[in-house]
Amino acid sequence: MSQYDIVAIGGGHNGLVAAAYLAKAGKKIIVLERKSYVGGGVSTRQLNTPGFWHDEHSSVHIMIQGNPLLTQDELGLKSRFGLEYNYSDIPHATVFDDGSSIITYRDLDKTCESISKVSPRDAEAYRRLATKAIELIPMFLSGFYSPPLPMGAMVAMLDQSQEGRELLDAMQRSTLDIVDNAFENDKVKIHLLRVIAENLQMPDELGTGMGVYVFVGIMHAYGVSQPVGGSGKLSEALARCITHYGGEIRCEAEVRKVIMSGGRAIGVELADGERIEACDAVIGALHPHVIKRFVDGLDPGVVARAERATLAPFSLFVSHYDLHRQAEFYAGPDVGRATMLTMLSTDKLSEMLDDFDELRRGRVSQRRLVAGGDESINDPTRVPPGKGMFHGMTFAPYSLAEGGAARWDEYKEEFGDLSLAAYRKFVKNLTPDNIIARTLCSPLDLERSSPNSMVKGDVHGVAPYFYQCFAHRPTPDLGRLSVPGVEGLYLVGPFMHPGGGVFGAGRATAIKIFDDLDIDFDRVTRN
Repeated sequence: MSQYDIVAIGGGHNGLVAAAYLAKAGKKIIVLERKSYVGGGVSTRQLNTPGFWHDEHSSVHIMIQGNPLLTQDELGLKSRFGLEYNYSDIPHATVFDDGSSIITYRDLDKTCESISKVSPRDAEAYRRLATKAIELIPMFLSGFYSPPLPMGAMVAMLDQSQEGRELLDAMQRSTLDIVDNAFENDKVKIHLLRVIAENLQMPDELGTGMGVYVFVGIMHAYGVSQPVGGSGKLSEALARCITHYGGEIRCEAEVRKVIMSGGRAIGVELADGERIEACDAVIGALHPHVIKRFVDGLDPGVVARAERATLAPFSLFVSHYDLHRQAEFYAGPDVGRATMLTMLSTDKLSEMLDDFDELRRGRVSQRRLVAGGDESINDPTRVPPGKGMFHGMTFAPYSLAEGGAARWDEYKEEFGDLSLAAYRKFVKNLTPDNIIARTLCSPLDLERSSPNSMVKGDVHGVAPYFYQCFAHRPTPDLGRLSVPGVEGLYLVGPFMHPGGGVFGAGRATAIKIFDDLDIDFDRVTRN
């Protein structure tokens, strides 16, 4: 049996982050990834034609921008290992099928100017919201990238100040409640609600309101970005960091079981029967719905609560197009520079809410909730000279009302054509003469891609509700980044604190392990 200090199950970006910190601390670590490449949901590949680099899953890096991993360059990803971010001055834009648009600029004044063309009163309301959100961002970020406080302690702390009580109030409301009360124009409301729903949440779902402040605040305080060369460049930089510090990454190595002895995780067994010993710890990207498949002898109550963790109410259908020429938008070139671009076939809030209701019932409305863009506009390195690409996303149910999830394999091409028709309302040249090739990815395909993280196509692990956040994400048992009753087993993944998306959340797991192994985290990251 080969022996390491630490064995990490899964090579997604969160696991790589945790592994990189531990490798820098001098731990002998191996990362085991069942695919032929690392990155998980943060990977960039040539999916169709050589030279066209598509983000398989995540594309925009928002929440990681406040992580000391980047702000302090704790692992040297930017200074030593080649990670470079591109920040557009337009983080987000919404285009409507009447040709109008609302643009969120990094600059707050320019954003308010864009909103004032629709509603001067809403422009002032947005300024108030954004100012408040920017003030609250340090409070948010202080707990995002470290092990979470116990839920009771966190609530008690927030309850000590007016600012904290306002935040606690927002956490329990829906985004619709907050936005509907703050603004008067439907287009402005849609502009905010639709992009926050990228977190795979319904606008009227209680316990999601914090997202309004987090998204608006970090957008203006830090901006949103994409790594030059694609989302996966983050994972590649992390892999270089791990190997630089003596760590090992093994791909095409599927883990079957965590090996237990005396209530302690002491290693893993691979699908081919090979056993690898972990002297200090095992780190697992193990979704709460599947953890019992990997770990024997868990407390039945822990398992039952894990299996009840609530998933997102809908998923994504993703389309990757290689183009002869860059995408051209009817709304003009500015919206093409938006890092996040949403496209709405209605300017009525009630109709957009109807579209979300259809998703609840396993259907997709004719209007379709779509988003997308051409990453080569901001980053020409993604395509051959003069070419373009289009990355389209349509909200879609994992389980279809007719035929369930299994129907996706036969329905995928037809659904892709229907989504293409929706994109063409906003993009001039998504035409047969400009399309070189495409790849489609259904919600079922998402699950197949990462069966231990993206269960039922939930790319963010579990739903972002108040009862599943902080130390209760994904459950009160598992939310402390370790597994009750199992010594030496730690968890990483989008289903853990602080949430799905690109957070670099493995930092919190690393801190937890450092504390348990009596390693000085600050000393390691200062060097």
